Amino acid sequence: MQHHPSRAALAAGILLTAAVGTTIPASASASASASVAGSGSASAPASASAHAEASRQTPATALVVNARWGGHCSYDRIVIDVRGTMPPVTVKPVRELRYDGTGAKVPLTGKHFLEIKLSPAAAHNEAGRSVYQGPRLLKIHLPKLKGLALTGDFEGTVSFGAAFHTKPTYKAFKLHSPERFVLDISHPNRCR
Repeated sequence: MQHHPSRAALAAGILLTAAVGTTIPASASASASASVAGSGSASAPASASAHAEASRQTPATALVVNARWGGHCSYDRIVIDVRGTMPPVTVKPVRELRYDGTGAKVPLTGKHFLEIKLSPAAAHNEAGRSVYQGPRLLKIHLPKLKGLALTGDFEGTVSFGAAFHTKPTYKAFKLHSPERFVLDISHPNRCR
């Protein structure tokens, strides 16, 4: 049997690269990602230091950084921008909007409301400072969408409320690069 040192070195390099390229799932704790991010050293291969840098830039918990809205010919749109991996999102009709944590009523007028929850997620960084740059409470004058509010950043859940005068018919989906959640609320075409 012949030994091939170059093949053995190649195989060892592939295994090392695979081990260095392992990522931490979004549900892992911040301390686990910090330990991986800090594991690079000056003598580490370039791919290891690049991986460590990427670990520092991608948060372990999804960060909700903005909410936007817009009117289109046949729908109104809400877009929620996320830094990190998009968390699960739920959208459900509710009788009224309340702030998470306090239970105080959200002062948006409407007869119909949607509650949008992203979890696990946060709108603040590890130091407790807000990273959210969007509206906190806003009246909107679109055909369907009449208001939008950030209703919570509490216990790993970021929530929003949307207000409508008539019952909304909507479609929800996620877009990537950058990560964002989209909610389209249909209305009759006004561009004809």
